[in-house]
Amino acid sequence: MTTATERLSFSGWIDPPADPSPALDGERRCDVVVIGGGLTGMAAALRLDELGADVVLLESAFCGWGASSRNAGHLTPTIGGDPQLLATLFRRRAPELVRLADGAVHFTEGLIADRGIDCEYEPGGNVSAALTEGQMKRAEGIAAFLAGCGGEVELVDGAEAGLPHRFRGGILERAGGVLNPGLFTRGLRDSVLASGVTVHEQSAVESVDGTGAGVVARTGAGSVNAGRALLATNAYARDLPYAPPRVVAPLWVTLAETEPIGPGRLEDAGWTSTKGLYTQHVILESYRRTRRGTVVFGSRLPQTPRGVLGARVPDPGVVGDVVRGFHERFPSLRDVSAERAWGGFIAMTPSWLPVAGESGPGVFYALGYNGHGLAQAPYVGTLMADRLAGREVHDDLAAIWREVPRFAPAPLFTTPALRLGWAIDRISDRMMERRPG
Repeated sequence: MTTATERLSFSGWIDPPADPSPALDGERRCDVVVIGGGLTGMAAALRLDELGADVVLLESAFCGWGASSRNAGHLTPTIGGDPQLLATLFRRRAPELVRLADGAVHFTEGLIADRGIDCEYEPGGNVSAALTEGQMKRAEGIAAFLAGCGGEVELVDGAEAGLPHRFRGGILERAGGVLNPGLFTRGLRDSVLASGVTVHEQSAVESVDGTGAGVVARTGAGSVNAGRALLATNAYARDLPYAPPRVVAPLWVTLAETEPIGPGRLEDAGWTSTKGLYTQHVILESYRRTRRGTVVFGSRLPQTPRGVLGARVPDPGVVGDVVRGFHERFPSLRDVSAERAWGGFIAMTPSWLPVAGESGPGVFYALGYNGHGLAQAPYVGTLMADRLAGREVHDDLAAIWREVPRFAPAPLFTTPALRLGWAIDRISDRMMERRPG
């Protein structure tokens, strides 16, 4: 039975908080002002508070407004875009980048446990899944490369790993799993509000200026004088005059969630594990089960934004395309409708790696997780907090540190390039359907 898909302006995981903290009004002084209340900013603020710093966190909407609460909930050690890019572009640096990515997953798992956050976490890993024998052969080489770099990966057979029938197998990333990102982010927000951090939501920062003694962050109704500032706005850095130019290229990614699926039907389709899946297309598709008895899935055609980034609902044409993709991967579930759809802005970088550095005297930044911020953002935010507190720079932070805040254009993240990638994927799908077996 086909029903209309509800298109949401926030997230399908959780509703906005009913108790936003008061906006900044007047002047304040502190040691560090954190700009942005996503996973990076909240983790950094918590760590700085633990280290004894006086911290003010400023957020334009509410903590968790952005991709932190909107993503698909795959906690993965993926870094550098496609692993083939990692092998090609960053071969000598690959071991340290793989170490960072694995460390980020384990850190975030620890954060969930230490803070007692009930976010429906299901460990068991995620699979970069192959749909064809050719993709399986490619996966074999990539798995060997990642394992040689110290990655917690192995090549798995689809049936043995409990994957849906259409998936031959793939690369199992043993670290991580799937969770409810809305509950995770809300739990982290609760921790920040219960800490010594001063939080002002509904407080968009309009300017950040250096002074002889530090920095001043100004909103429409007040200002914060601080020794240092941390810019943790991820995709939204594109629209901020005080962020490094071209530091990120925002892309809107669409997700959808099915109606509740009847007992046993996913198992009948071969999906007997809790492992999340993402495909080896040019532009990946992701699929994961939820505790609501549904499947959350998406991507296929990210969109470049027009105008200033802000609230929006998914494009109905893109929603229809991701639903078609779900029905192609799960032909026995063609009668299952998408109940709701939403989306969010992810931050891509020209290098496909997260970036951190100092953009001006006393103004630091950490952002650009290329769709893998669920694990990396809390970890990098915490490492940045240690750096701002004067502690020794961690090797994992040094791996992404930029001495000079200069960034090249990102032609791969334009509308023509994205549409070309989508077209290549659809041609690949048609060729796969024509192959026997």
